[in-house]
Amino acid sequence: MKRCWGTENPLYTAYHDEEWGVPQHDDKKLFGFLVLEGFQAGLSWSLILQRRNALRKAFEGFDPIKVAKFSEDDVSRLMETPGVIKHKAKILSAINNAQRILEIQTEFGSFNTFIWKFVNGKTINHEFTSFSEMPPENEQAKTMSKEMKSRGFKFVGPSVCYSFMQAVGLVNDHLVWCFRYKQVKNIT
Repeated sequence: MKRCWGTENPLYTAYHDEEWGVPQHDDKKLFGFLVLEGFQAGLSWSLILQRRNALRKAFEGFDPIKVAKFSEDDVSRLMETPGVIKHKAKILSAINNAQRILEIQTEFGSFNTFIWKFVNGKTINHEFTSFSEMPPENEQAKTMSKEMKSRGFKFVGPSVCYSFMQAVGLVNDHLVWCFRYKQVKNIT
């Protein structure tokens, strides 16, 4: 099988083959990816994948209702929790973003509805043949970033938003020759 990610790292391979680019519509999963992308800013995705289970556990299964209620004591606890990236601003951002998601759910009915509006409810299937063609952001990511920031979200710059879009299937950025490209395209 030809993969667009030329890696032997089993975490990367499993993530590529099973998750990356698959359209997500569950608010907890969407929040989880938003948390992971926020933590990834400035770090490697490999580190995030290694720490994902610890982050998921520390952030209550990425349940925005539970995370939105985290207190300063929870922040202190997270700063001491093994496997959690010890970056207070990113921890505070995850809590803040959970609170913003609850506001979005009230206004839009779900975070899913809000997020998917940036691509008119349908995955954008790019037809890249190499990673050099892939942008670090696009117009939809810039628009998403601007709106999310205006609603008080943190760690949601255009590059983070684009990575989030790739992760949750708003865009299909598997390279066209990758075995996952057509599989993911057929999900949408």
